[in-house]
Amino acid sequence: MSNLRVHNLAISIDGFATGEGQAPDAPFGHAGERLHEWMFDTKFWYDMTGGRGGSAGADHVFAAMHGSGIGAEIMGAGKFGPPNWQDDPDYKGAWGPNPPFHTPVFVLTHRPRPSIEMEGGTTFHFLNASPAEALKTAREAAGGQDVRLGGGPTVVRDFLTEGLVDHMHVVQVPMLLGRGVRLWDGLESLEEAYDIEAVSTPSGVTHLTFTAKRR
Repeated sequence: MSNLRVHNLAISIDGFATGEGQAPDAPFGHAGERLHEWMFDTKFWYDMTGGRGGSAGADHVFAAMHGSGIGAEIMGAGKFGPPNWQDDPDYKGAWGPNPPFHTPVFVLTHRPRPSIEMEGGTTFHFLNASPAEALKTAREAAGGQDVRLGGGPTVVRDFLTEGLVDHMHVVQVPMLLGRGVRLWDGLESLEEAYDIEAVSTPSGVTHLTFTAKRR
């Protein structure tokens, strides 16, 4: 069976994966881009944005694991767009006509709409489903490859609560946000279900890798 994987989920020291006050021009609220600055100098980021160069060090190696062997993605409504995007019937996501996923993407929302086929192999499907139901649907679409759980933090927390995540890569960034949406709330003793490794890099971040223990 394919695995469910989380990659490049950046959080502050106090556990926030997004700040307060999300808006079309501020998808991470008052956090801005500070949670992701560690990634901007990597070869992974340069390649993804059409540039040349970038560091090939440890930050790049962790970031680049994001795409390997992925056949579908699941994301929450908050990642697909800013608050109230459901009120715009023409809204097609925050990534332009050629989103970076290149697979089927299943957006969890209480207000489903018809699927949207984009350039580059991405098709957005909209589901009002439980985590287990969404994962079953995504696995069927992934064709034997793994499924990426793209976030945001509330969705990741829901899947962790149900014991559905096989691999998770969290990047702890040395900053305090103080407010926003936290990842770890309600996940006491999560470490009992996962083997956890920590790697710190010169950029100042710590890469935490969670691998589910044998079930």
